[in-house]
Parts: sequence; C-alpha cells; structure tokens
Amino acid sequence: MQAEGLVAEEIEAGYGKVQVLWGISASVASGESVVLLGANGAGKTTLLRVLIGLLPARQGRIWLNGEEITHARPDRRVRSGLAYMSELGVFGGLTIEENLLIGGQFLPAARLRRSMAKLYEIFPVLAERRRALASSLSGGERKMLGIAKALAAEPKVLMMDEPSAGLSPLFVSEVVRTLKQLREGALAMLIAEQNIAFLDLADRVYTLEGGRVRFEGTVAAMHADNALHRSYFGLS
Repeated sequence: MQAEGLVAEEIEAGYGKVQVLWGISASVASGESVVLLGANGAGKTTLLRVLIGLLPARQGRIWLNGEEITHARPDRRVRSGLAYMSELGVFGGLTIEENLLIGGQFLPAARLRRSMAKLYEIFPVLAERRRALASSLSGGERKMLGIAKALAAEPKVLMMDEPSAGLSPLFVSEVVRTLKQLREGALAMLIAEQNIAFLDLADRVYTLEGGRVRFEGTVAAMHADNALHRSYFGLS
C-alpha cells in the first residue's frame, strides 16, 4: 500500500443483482497520470463511482494517501483530497462562478477565493464570463468548467469520467493540452476514457474489459502487445 495517492484492491461492485466489477485492483501515485481505457460498458464509470463513494464496494478496499476510505462518505473523500468530474461535469442552471463555489465548498472561504483566482488565471475564458450560466457555454468550454470545478477543491487526486464525451477532435486536443499543463506538481490524475488521444498524458494505462483489468503497463508496452495494438490503435 502506497503512502501517497489512490489505491483500490480487489474491488467488486454492481447494481442490484448485476455485477459489473470483478476483482479490480488499480492505483495512481502522487503526481502520476493514469488512464483507464475501455469501451462503453467496460466498467470505467462504475469503478470511479465506487472510488468516490457514490456506489458501495461489495468486496475490496480503497486507500487515499494511506488512509482507508472504503466505507467513507463521498464528502469525507472530497475533504481528504479526492475529486471527481462526471461526464456531465457542471450544473447548467448555475453560473460559472456558482459552479466553482460548489466545487470548492469544503475549503475555508479565504482559501477558496485564492483557489478560484488561480483557476481564473488558468482558464481566462471562464473569468471573462464568470456571471454567465454554464448552459450558455460551448461543449469545450463546459468541459473546461467541469475540470475547473473539480480543481476548485484543491484535490490531491483528480478523477475524470470521459472528458472527451461530446467533443470534436479539436476540443479533445485542447482538453488534453490543458491537462498536460495541470500535471505540474503533485496532482495525480485518473482518467476514464475510450479515446486514445488521452494516452498522451499517461504514465501508465489500465485496459478494462467486461469489468476486469486486462492489461496494466505503459503506453509503450501497449504498443508492444500485438493484440492490444490492433484493438486500440486500429492497426493490423
């Protein structure tokens, strides 16, 4: 068990009588970027929901920075440094600023103001329109707001579910570029995706299939595995 970062060990979970995850073990260390790669239905979203506490684990254990959080409430996990950006990411009926305030709601007021000021520097388009409704933003801008909202809490581990969803290839490239900038420092990222563009961020990759981990390693190791190479990179 590592001291810093997020560790999941032998996680099993599901919905009602349907089991979705089967003994998944995965980790992301401080400052590391890890991509969970898999098709729709592979279990990526279910795993993130278990890690943030929105779905209970039927079996297995979870640690955050050395502290077991397997049965902790979602708010305690957020306070401990874990942030989660769902596929939707933002509240469309609220302003940009209100979304950021919700994202950082557990921070002391002065610290939250500093966090928001820093985020406005990173995302100037959000600063210019801070009073606008999130629903008025383009798809790419809304995704940037979702990232900023998750970062408002100053997390140690940022989890993202399908940040490419609904975006054009141009905006996907912009999101990847932004996340590369955010990799400075100790922020760890766990990104659930099916778009291989996000492998540009990856220190390590897990491929999920049928609720099980089929591969864990570097992007270079993926390329070296002929079956994975053909499956994910579309080459024969």
